[in-house]
Amino acid sequence: MQFSFSLNLKLILMILFLQLILFLTLLFLYPQSEQKLLKEVEKHAKELTTAIQATVVETTRTDSIDIAHLNEYLSSLNIKGVKEVSIIDNANRIVASSNPLNIGHVLAEEEKMTIAEAQSSPKEEKVISLFSEEAGNTYNIILPVVARDIRFGYIQLNIDREEFSRFLREIYVRRVTAMAFVFFIGIIIAGVLSRHYTRPLKELANSAMRVAEGDLDQRVEINSRDEIGRLSESFNYMVERLREGKNIEERLREAEHLAGLGQLSRNVAHEIRNPLNFINLSIAHIDEKYRPAETERQGQFDLLMEGIKLEIQRLNRLVNDFLDYSKPIKLNIQKTDVGHVIDDSLNLVRAKAEADGVAIVKEYGTGQELNIDKDLMKSCILNIFSNAFHAMERSGEKVLTIRAEKAGTEFVLSIKDTGTGVKAENMPKVFEPFFTTKPGGLGLGLAITKRVIEEQGGRIEFYSSEGEGSEARLIFPIS
Repeated sequence: MQFSFSLNLKLILMILFLQLILFLTLLFLYPQSEQKLLKEVEKHAKELTTAIQATVVETTRTDSIDIAHLNEYLSSLNIKGVKEVSIIDNANRIVASSNPLNIGHVLAEEEKMTIAEAQSSPKEEKVISLFSEEAGNTYNIILPVVARDIRFGYIQLNIDREEFSRFLREIYVRRVTAMAFVFFIGIIIAGVLSRHYTRPLKELANSAMRVAEGDLDQRVEINSRDEIGRLSESFNYMVERLREGKNIEERLREAEHLAGLGQLSRNVAHEIRNPLNFINLSIAHIDEKYRPAETERQGQFDLLMEGIKLEIQRLNRLVNDFLDYSKPIKLNIQKTDVGHVIDDSLNLVRAKAEADGVAIVKEYGTGQELNIDKDLMKSCILNIFSNAFHAMERSGEKVLTIRAEKAGTEFVLSIKDTGTGVKAENMPKVFEPFFTTKPGGLGLGLAITKRVIEEQGGRIEFYSSEGEGSEARLIFPIS
């Protein structure tokens, strides 16, 4: 069973697929970012705790405080995120600091007020007094140093928030980059799908435009079973019906033309044949009664009589062609060996081919049987032979090639000459009645041949290049 997805479902699946990619990307990045942030905070807290512990130890020593040693120790501290570490005595004076410029300075009033609030707070809140007012990207933490209920002073930490801000920006950039990558992938997928779906629509629009211009040989490929595929299938069905309608219209027009031509042919046959018969009989009477006695005049007289007879025969053939084209075709369909029909046709023109210097190349065998009318098939082949001989009258190399072969479920008989060919502007007219390039021709030969072939279920194709020769292909289905 073949499954087919509608265009609407495909678009929904595409959107869900992109959302799934985005969800999985964020699901992968978030735990990593959270874990990295926790590690960074943990590392910073350990470093800060180490600094506080060391400072408290130095501050609460029982012996006297070595200020020089303490300043040297604070200056050697290199804690990530801590800009300065200072020790403040109970008189609110900085006695030691990692920044030597701050030693000896008295705290600002704002900082003093913070310390005073910390001193008046309950005991459980005197552990840390936070200087909360921000100054740019830094903030201060003031810790009271108390041992055995004795306040030795305070520790002031100047914390730089830039490190955390940089870290958070890095996480933000990673997330934005991931989302941009997913968005970029979405654009690519959307572009590919857009091209995939708009290309058949453009082809369909172009084919519809050509059909509107009268070209009914259009057919679009069906590559899917969605709405576009069904639209293409409907378009092909519509064009096929239009083509059938055009063929029916052409046949009706041809039938009307044949009906009128049939009536004309009967009238022409009645009006021309009787005078022709009378003239033919009169020629015999004139030849018998008025033949000159002189030998020299007899030759001229014979040439004149022969010319009159030939013109009468030509007019008689024209009348017969009119009658043959206009009357309904009666088929005698039977299984026939095509090779034998070709041989019989060649036997009838072999003498003319030798007289005109035409070489006949046979590339066919016997044994292929088709359901055709043997006599009408022979007439069609002879008509093509006649056209080929006429086309090669002025050719230097005169070769008539006859090839027969199977092509899938069809049988193809090809008759090719090396004549003068047909001009490109005349190619659409070769099967039209009364079109001819022969002097004195009526132009019904190929028209009758096409009609006879199609009545037997086949078709005829004609190819030609001016100066290179022509090829007629008679194609029949193999039963």
